[in-house]
Amino acid sequence: MLATRIGVFVIERRYPPQGQFATVNDTRMHFVRKPAGDGADLPPIVFLHGASGNLHDAMTIYADRLAGRADLVFVDRPGHGWSERGPAENAWPDGQARTLAALLDELGIERAIIVGHSFGGAVTVSFALHHPDRTVGTVFLAPVSHPWPGGVSWYYTLTSVPVIGWLFSETLAMPGAMMRIDAGTACVFAPNRPTERYAERIHLPLLFRPTHFRSNAIDVANLHDYVTETAPLYDRIETPSVIITGDKDTIVLPSIHSVGLARDLPNAELVRVHNLGHKPDHVVPELVTAALEQVAGQARDLQALARQAEARLAGDAHGPIERCLDSEVIRKEVEAAGFRID
Repeated sequence: MLATRIGVFVIERRYPPQGQFATVNDTRMHFVRKPAGDGADLPPIVFLHGASGNLHDAMTIYADRLAGRADLVFVDRPGHGWSERGPAENAWPDGQARTLAALLDELGIERAIIVGHSFGGAVTVSFALHHPDRTVGTVFLAPVSHPWPGGVSWYYTLTSVPVIGWLFSETLAMPGAMMRIDAGTACVFAPNRPTERYAERIHLPLLFRPTHFRSNAIDVANLHDYVTETAPLYDRIETPSVIITGDKDTIVLPSIHSVGLARDLPNAELVRVHNLGHKPDHVVPELVTAALEQVAGQARDLQALARQAEARLAGDAHGPIERCLDSEVIRKEVEAAGFRID
């Protein structure tokens, strides 16, 4: 445990908070806000990261790309990055959506486009469902949204268990996770080449602090039950949506989640990109930008842009996608349920 405490000290010194703090819904939230310029042509945009991430994941790409065009808010979800966990409801996507709505109240933002990557997609769809008057539209990037066959990685389940999970996260989690940074990054991006110095640029080691490691694990462990209960309500969401997914994503299977969202959301466009993995936010930022413009009411041909992205990605084969599957057991469960993996 002493080694873990020392590790926490080193990580927090190396990756200090770079934004502002606001306490809303009994939660001390960390965020970075980039104000709109005089020539802004887009409504406010809020970026929600996925599991194991933090606000730097989107900010490293879109703070510069969208500078001045909109009021940009990059958020550490409750229990991630430098945000505190807050009340028990923040262990569920709808609780995190309520906390986000409270943060927007604090910032004086009435309505916004909500962008969610991976797990952030579950929070995004919850925000649109429960706060429609606050939602201009939504952009989903390789989202989680529907029940899936199989389970979650063993370490999520173990870490979420009281006492045993605490002991694991306080002793073995940090050194084990640090050794897996490069392999884990390659897995998430596969088959595409990872962003250069990705883990360093997004301050990934913040995840390995025990309290945040546990929050992340509890989020993921709760997710299946949440989407099982909530997915039948998606047809109530009337705001415009774009869903961007890659056919090589083995972290969140598009045939279950992205296709399911496109089926259930009344006003959604599904954009599939061949040879794209789980990181459309980093690999096809030009397509994400166009999706934001479309949701804001600007005419864009997203399918044509997807074909252009495919031409660029045709030679981008970084490594085998099979390494991203947690185990052969999960592979067999998924395939037995009738879903394709590649």
